[in-house]
Amino acid sequence: MPRTAYSSPLAPGTPPRPADDPPAGRSGGRSGGHRPVPGATAAARLSGAVSVLAGVGLWHLATVLGAVGVPGPAPVLARGAELLADGTLTTDALASVRRVLTGFALGTAAALPVGALMGWYPVARALLEPWVQFFRMVPPLAVIPLTIVLLGIDETPKITVIFLAAFLSTAVSVFQGVLTVDRTLIDAARVLGAREPVIFARVVVPATLPFLFTGARVGLGASWSTLVAAELIAAQQGLGYRMQQAQLYYDLETIFVGILAIGSLGLLMDRLLIAAERRATAWQDRREA
Repeated sequence: MPRTAYSSPLAPGTPPRPADDPPAGRSGGRSGGHRPVPGATAAARLSGAVSVLAGVGLWHLATVLGAVGVPGPAPVLARGAELLADGTLTTDALASVRRVLTGFALGTAAALPVGALMGWYPVARALLEPWVQFFRMVPPLAVIPLTIVLLGIDETPKITVIFLAAFLSTAVSVFQGVLTVDRTLIDAARVLGAREPVIFARVVVPATLPFLFTGARVGLGASWSTLVAAELIAAQQGLGYRMQQAQLYYDLETIFVGILAIGSLGLLMDRLLIAAERRATAWQDRREA
């Protein structure tokens, strides 16, 4: 019997795929709707490299034109090489990264249940949201003197203020994510007989992931800014501590090295969060450049 356009070589009983269906993995399929275009990705990377080179060029031009107190790229690079060679930059960077990762991880982990409870249960929202919003209006930097008085001058107060910065940003994002889940999806799951834990795990959590990562990225930036301020007080290592010591001796090159190191490390961690978000939300259609 000749094979028609709707025949299938699959096992008996398997529904055939119509001939005009788009192949799996292509645009319009279920899993390949947001695959990046190679040409667009290469162009974006080239644009990023051009932007970096242009920024360095403008920096150099500013020093040539006599910008007061601004060292050029060459002296800053030489100073960075010196600090890297004697191990100072590596030691300070590792100390700062360790503090940021610890406080950020703890803050994000604590924000997940708090934000989910506020978004899912009205009673929890009434109890917790006023406190979260209240402390969110208080800058973490304002808590540094209090944490030093209560917790001492070791690592605990530094990690505590980073924890607060990450926790508050992520908790509010998760809370808003749970609130904005499409009510139709939740009602449909209930009609199909799903219980509350299943609805939360299979409907609410996937829909909230983009909000979670957005809050985490905001919390990461707040964690770095808070850490540098915390390291200005009672620290013996860290990029913020090194910048403070350089300020005492008007060592602008070291200050610029610290700024570049913090920006580079923060940018790298942010890109890692973006990559994790893409993997966690691979099912979601998104616009590609």
